[in-house]
Amino acid sequence: MRVVSGSAKGRPLKSVPGNGTRPTTDKVKEALFSMIGPYFEGGSALDLFAGTGGLGIEALSRGMERAVFVDMEQKSIDTVRANLKAAKLEGQAEVYRNDAGRALGALEKRGRAFDLVFLDPPYRMKHGDELMLALAGKGLLRPDAVIVLEHESGYAYPEEIPGFYRTRQAIYGETAISIYQYEAASEEAAESGREGNDESAN
Repeated sequence: MRVVSGSAKGRPLKSVPGNGTRPTTDKVKEALFSMIGPYFEGGSALDLFAGTGGLGIEALSRGMERAVFVDMEQKSIDTVRANLKAAKLEGQAEVYRNDAGRALGALEKRGRAFDLVFLDPPYRMKHGDELMLALAGKGLLRPDAVIVLEHESGYAYPEEIPGFYRTRQAIYGETAISIYQYEAASEEAAESGREGNDESAN
């Protein structure tokens, strides 16, 4: 594995020891960033199931200003830190050991918001849509934020999730990439509509 493009192009990245993680291949990574970038002018990214940190590091290399990396495995955290150092991007990153749910709560308390979020949960967990709703509900997404959901190609997430719509989907063997955009305005409109209905019911 390596950084495909940008300021850290060509830097090798370590894999997490053992068989517990499934790093995104360079080929898939290149295709993914051609769909969502390929380059960025600042912004903040969240790599929620970081593994090796390859996706968040690629985003930083391609112009994201800051990135937060979260994983619950210490081996992954150590690998992310080593890869950030190898890419000379550690000064733009925060790395936390935590599970996804608690991490979102902690980020909410800090008032964080993101332009780009990578969700690559273990394939046995089919809760990417729930995580997206949690991100929106906790105010962790900036308007028009992009969500990259990596999942098993045999499992289909809906085209529309409340507050989100899917803009692209691509399948690479057993891996599927679904890209969603956050519609903050429609979410707020839906919320105000619900409040109006509540008032009229009283």
